[in-house]
Amino acid sequence: MPLLQKNALWGEENRRLPEDSIEALTDAGILRMRVPARHGGYESDMGTVAEVISELGRGDGSTAWTVAVWAINSWIAGLFPDEAQEEIFATSDVRVSGILSPTAIAVPAEGGVVLNGKWSFNTGSLHSHWNANAALLALPEGGYEPIVTAIPLPDLEVVDDWHTAGLRGSGSVTTVAKDVFIPQRRVLPMAPAFQGQHSSRLNASSPIYQAPFTPNASAMAGAVALGLAKAAKDAFFERLPGRKITYTGYENQSEAPLTHLQVAEAMMKIDEAEFHAYRTVNMLDTRSSTGELWTLEERARVRLDLGAVCLRAKEAVDILNTASGGSSIYHTVPIQRIERDIQAINLHAIMHPNTNFELYGRVLCGLEPNTHYI
Repeated sequence: MPLLQKNALWGEENRRLPEDSIEALTDAGILRMRVPARHGGYESDMGTVAEVISELGRGDGSTAWTVAVWAINSWIAGLFPDEAQEEIFATSDVRVSGILSPTAIAVPAEGGVVLNGKWSFNTGSLHSHWNANAALLALPEGGYEPIVTAIPLPDLEVVDDWHTAGLRGSGSVTTVAKDVFIPQRRVLPMAPAFQGQHSSRLNASSPIYQAPFTPNASAMAGAVALGLAKAAKDAFFERLPGRKITYTGYENQSEAPLTHLQVAEAMMKIDEAEFHAYRTVNMLDTRSSTGELWTLEERARVRLDLGAVCLRAKEAVDILNTASGGSSIYHTVPIQRIERDIQAINLHAIMHPNTNFELYGRVLCGLEPNTHYI
């Protein structure tokens, strides 16, 4: 964590992760957590993965977010046909980024498909070996089928357009495909794969592949928000000793009743965020060991938990940021970066609290979900 804290400002200014941070993540084995064991991975349980990502978030939100994306897409790579996995995991400590919004079109060709389109918000691509990107496959009879394609990064154009207010160090640039041929072994039908119908024969019985996609991704993404809330707590209490409240009689902020109320409320919200984060995590690990199927309401509740983690984490950060005083606006003070990072996370389409709460409410009211990401 100290290395990530030290490198966070460099990452923000340069809009990508520092190389020594990536080297440290690699040396620690963190990039192998969701890689199949037969390819040298650990197939870590979700409790371990979430704890690691949350701790990374205490050091730097951009690093934690990028690691979560790499972990999610390493897991997705394990859904592909085994022949494709041999290619992808041939690189030791492979880094796989990806976008699951199908913003490209794939047209059938002999032996595969030809791909055209672009994917924005493609976290970690500047440092990745592969992209696992979604597209719409044009069907001969008309209409489209959503698919995921595994693409080597050198086959894509990278557009360095990541100029943002939050998560700046994640380097979430745009990648572009122009008439890229994808062999059939690297084409994965999205809907059946994400509901547990495996294209991989050798991974099908692995515990980490016994849950649908969305609960897996939600648990890892939610851990980032929890880590940022804890980072705000660390940053606030580190600056608290000796600080006064300007234009008041309080020479020590720590003696003010207002401060006591603020930190107590922030801690309560962090505890609530942790509850929602680990309710999903624990359910994933339990179901992975028993193989029990997920109900629609349970999958919708995962999205509720994700929204709640993000909202409560943001509320905690907001309180601590407000209590940090005018000097906290300097770019060298971590709390202002943490505030912008948690705001960016709450705006993410799959993590937006209002969207997640509405989805869960729809299901409780007997309506069909209005999304495939459940």
